[in-house]
Amino acid sequence: MTGFKDYDNYDAVGLAELVAKGDVSAEELLDEAIERTERVNPEINAVSLKHYDEARAAIKVGLPDGPFKGVPFLIKDLHLLLTGTITTYGSGLFRDYMADHDATLTERYKKAGLVIFGKTNTPEFGLTVTTEPRLFGPSKNPWNLAHSSGGSSGGASAAVAAGILPIANASDGGGSIRVPAAATGTFGIKPTRARTPMGPDRGEGWAGQSISHAISRSVRDSAAMLDATTGTTPGDPYEVAPAARPFADEVGRDPKPLRIAMWTKRADGTEADADIVRAVEDAAKLCESLGHKVEEATVPVDPADMGRAQITLIASNVAATVDARLAALGRDLRDDDIEYSTRAMVEIGRAITGPDYVNATIFMHQLGRNFAKLHETYDVYLCPTLAQPPVTLGTIDMMSEDSATYTQLLRAYCPYTAMANMTGQPSMSMPLHWNAAGLPIGTMFTGGFGDDATLFQLAGQLERARPWGDKRPPVWAA
Repeated sequence: MTGFKDYDNYDAVGLAELVAKGDVSAEELLDEAIERTERVNPEINAVSLKHYDEARAAIKVGLPDGPFKGVPFLIKDLHLLLTGTITTYGSGLFRDYMADHDATLTERYKKAGLVIFGKTNTPEFGLTVTTEPRLFGPSKNPWNLAHSSGGSSGGASAAVAAGILPIANASDGGGSIRVPAAATGTFGIKPTRARTPMGPDRGEGWAGQSISHAISRSVRDSAAMLDATTGTTPGDPYEVAPAARPFADEVGRDPKPLRIAMWTKRADGTEADADIVRAVEDAAKLCESLGHKVEEATVPVDPADMGRAQITLIASNVAATVDARLAALGRDLRDDDIEYSTRAMVEIGRAITGPDYVNATIFMHQLGRNFAKLHETYDVYLCPTLAQPPVTLGTIDMMSEDSATYTQLLRAYCPYTAMANMTGQPSMSMPLHWNAAGLPIGTMFTGGFGDDATLFQLAGQLERARPWGDKRPPVWAA
């Protein structure tokens, strides 16, 4: 088996360019990615399902001439179906669920020429901000193996951070791209609602809160991947105006001087961890040095109201997913089918009424209008991605029977990200800061609905001003 020993020197766009020129083959890149997986995955547990034979078969048949032709790729083990392979949703209830068709986004990844060689670990149904499913065990942070790699795309973030590959699929229904990006020192943007497709089996995720994209080391990889996968399909329930130009072109453009609102406090008025506040204030100073104007502001949302709406929408969807699976299996729920917090969520969801769901949806839409008013004054808002540095494994435990403490820990750790899921706005976590303990601290920038372009412009500018691509965690796959 031969790989490609200069693999570390290129992002996904760079690797695709080498394949196009004939300087390296898709087989060599796949061999290198597999070797790296086998070397480091026993330590970080990022890849939960391996599809090496399927990947080799795809290369043998012939790859499309897409923008990422020959580049190895991992998809998240949640909703994103790949024909002939199992998708577990991180749950024992789906441990043998075999896909008989591709998701629309999977089709677009294939058309782009990507070589899918496995699936990444995720918490059960993507329900929390750390990746420690009972089914596969915890994904560990390459910067410190005692700490979480985030969730729910924690397997993806660990794989990218540890150098298995430069970009991997991820999804975000309450912060699940941005949280793991923050925890692992990678780049993650949740696009505007409807930028990427949810079909063919679903029109929306969690009432429009969830969307799929990627976690990457470079900004341009994320932009080019969104270019390759964006666009609605007939029958989709949401639509967003097409971009004026490719997002990859935006990465090299400095944005106009931006008006940036900033806050570090949680919506309930309590302050984030000191490391987090320092990171946001440092990011604000960096933005000001680049010609942007930063002003302190307050969060335009009541956290209790938002929490009630969020749990109503998510619990209803989780209950529907579990009940549909049980109907397909022709049996009732067993004690060992799902984790404790998931079971509690199912019970809540089953008790929610139609009016409850409608009222939660009304709240979500009104929140979008409130933030639209904010963006009449500001182009972007800046705040923490997480309120604390990456937590240690076992801190936020879905098997805990103390639901009150579990919820308190969850909300204290991750109070910022879900706002953009409810409003549908594009939002990104930038790896601009590491604390004294060597742990990454993400800072979050959120743009107006549909304005992904400004975020890519700003991300590219910040990446040039404070590059992170050469940073290597203690656990590295090379």
